[in-house]
This record gives sequence, structure tokens and C-alpha cells, in this order.
Amino acid sequence: MEDNTVITTEKACTSSQLNSLCRVICRVCQKQFSQYTCPRCNTRYCSLQCYKSHSIRCSESFMRENVMEELRLLRPDDETKKKMLDILKRFHSQEEDSMDEDEPSLSEETIQKVVSGAHLNYEDLTAEERKLFHRALASGELSKMIEPWDPWWLKPSARMISLSRDGTQVVQPLGNQETLRSYDDSESNLTAEIPAGPEAPLLPTSELTSTEPSPLLAIHLIDILYSYCFTLRFYNGDWQSDAMGAATVVLSVSSVLAHGRLPETVLEAIAHCLEMTCSPAFKSMGGLQFGFSLLDDVISLLSLGGAALVCALCDLRRLIQAAELELKLKKQRKVKGFDITGKLKSAVRKIYFVMCWAFEQQGQVWSSLAALVKAEKALELEHQTSKGRMSNTVRSSKNKTKALVEEVP
Repeated sequence: MEDNTVITTEKACTSSQLNSLCRVICRVCQKQFSQYTCPRCNTRYCSLQCYKSHSIRCSESFMRENVMEELRLLRPDDETKKKMLDILKRFHSQEEDSMDEDEPSLSEETIQKVVSGAHLNYEDLTAEERKLFHRALASGELSKMIEPWDPWWLKPSARMISLSRDGTQVVQPLGNQETLRSYDDSESNLTAEIPAGPEAPLLPTSELTSTEPSPLLAIHLIDILYSYCFTLRFYNGDWQSDAMGAATVVLSVSSVLAHGRLPETVLEAIAHCLEMTCSPAFKSMGGLQFGFSLLDDVISLLSLGGAALVCALCDLRRLIQAAELELKLKKQRKVKGFDITGKLKSAVRKIYFVMCWAFEQQGQVWSSLAALVKAEKALELEHQTSKGRMSNTVRSSKNKTKALVEEVP
């Protein structure tokens, strides 16, 4: 008769037990024999239901560790503190509106600190408040309270960008005396909204290369602009909070800056961008719908003309350089197995060359390129729509066929 050994602990089987059939009781329900092991906490479980039940505790523990680590590393400035304070105030007001009488809320002491504008640390929260914070963080409730970022290229001030003859110094053109009187206020607003242009004069492309610039640079620019818009949307406009992470996103999306694959047509550039947007790494961003909205961002930037494009590329270059500096301070060359330092240096050089080339182009180049991207986007959108209809038709046809087969005795 076969000897079955039932193990109720998570310790490994002994040598004597290995000679018989080792069986471990599920650590969640304590009823069935376990068949699986959680890769994070090594908890043994028997079914998907038990995994989900255990997973809540496991994911909360994982989230708590990450939050605590981020809070230890974070050195907030006054603006960051103000943003967090506004978020906490909105969170508390929503809690008051939506919670039941039996549900726990913020303590009176915490509420007074939030309302008075006093500095509030994670350590100041009670155990119950920390649970609420982790729950809101894990469910995405906190992210809903963050105000969506308005891209600078969609603001009216973006149409007023002008550069000096050497490519430096973003200025605002003046009109009549009324414009002159309001110039001081509008200039400060423009500076705050629009990324600064180059600090040094841009070099002619003839000094950067001995050959003629590739006629495909306009197509490569589409890829670069898309990765820039993607990253700023991804970080809600605040790439400075994580320059290294933002640079990694840029290199993940752009085939020109990182992958060494240079698109030769507008359609090829767009197809790659949409493919990366729909990849598993960015599936939470919204898929194709988000990708098409990013193409609208690219069209808007191109429609603004060379001065706005130079500012966008200059901002992207600063992003990559900030990541370089961050990496240098950490004395780290590799990220996730590949040499990130070399890729960042190469990206900085490519962006600068494209920026110098863009500054030399005539205005009609950008309106024509914007029209091309718009046309290709419309074709791709139509293709995706027809593909969706075909998929629905095939699915419907299969259902009808299945029904007919079932009716046959």
C-alpha cells in the first residue's frame, strides 16, 4: 500500500519523506492539498480562488514596501508638498462624500493638519489611515485625484514661439501698445508653459557631418516626437521626478534613438510607434486609442513649425542628459541587462543633430509633414476599424455555424 505523507508546514520535504508522496496542505484554505507556490512569498496554495485571496495580502505587502522605499528616497520641494497637500484634501473630501457611517475615515488630528496646510508625513498617519492610503494607492483612486497635465503644445502660447537667428533665446513677438503693456505678465506665463530653447547657438549641419543629411530625417523626426509625447503623457508632464525612468521609456518607444531600426516611410514609423504603444509593457496606457491621440500630438507639434520643434527636441535632450547625470551619480552602467550609458550618449547626439537640421528647414516642410502624418493616421484608423468589423463578422459566423451544428440530432 502506497504511503502518503501529508505536510502541514511549508518546510521542504525530508529525505525520508521524498521516498513517499509528499503532499502539502494549502496555506490559504487549509482544506485541500496545495499544487502551486506563489513566486513572491512562497506561499503554497491549491486553486485560483485561494491565490486571489492570498494575493491581496501579498500585493499589499509588496506595495507597502515600495511606497516606504519611495518615501525614504523622496526629498520633496515646496511645490511637491503643495501638490500632495491638494491631493490629500481632495481625497478627504471625497471620502466624506462617499463613505458609510461604519467605514473608517481620517483621524481628527490628521484632518486638522491637512486643512491647516501643515507638513504631513507618512509616519504621521495612524495604522488605519495607512491601510486606507495603501488601498487607495493599489486601487488607483489616488491617481484619479491627480489633475491631468495639459500639453504645452496645445496651449495658445505655443503658437507665439520665436527663436533668434542662431537658434537661441525663446522670445514673444510684440504688437501694438496694448500688447506692450501686458508683455511682462504674458512673458512670465510663456516662460513657465513652454520648454526653453537651446542655451548656445545651434551649429550648422555642415559642421556636424561631411555628407548631406539623409532625406529620411523628417520620417525619423516623427518617431522621435512620438516618443517625446508618449513619455510626457506617461509622466503627466513631470519627467523631472524620474529622469532615468523617463529616458528608459523614450528608448523603449523610439526605434530611431535606441533600437537601431530606421523607418523609411511615414507609415513604417507610425506602425512601429503604435506597435510599441500596444506592447505588454505599456498596455495600461490605453492601447490603440492612446496611440492615435499621440499621433494627434505629433501633428500639433509639426503644425507649430520649426521653433516649437526645436524647443521640444531641446526638452527631450535635457531629459536624456538628466538621466545621464543621474546614472553617473549612481555609478551604474547597465539597466536590466543592457548598457544604458552608451544608448543615452548616442541618443543625445542624435537628438542634437536632428534639432540642428530642423532649425534649418523652411516652414512649409512642417505643414506638409503634418498633412502626411494626418493622412496616414486616417488610413491606419480606417484599417483598424475594418479589421474590427471583419473580426466581429467572423465571430458572428462561427456562432451561427455552431448553432446549426447543435440543431442536428
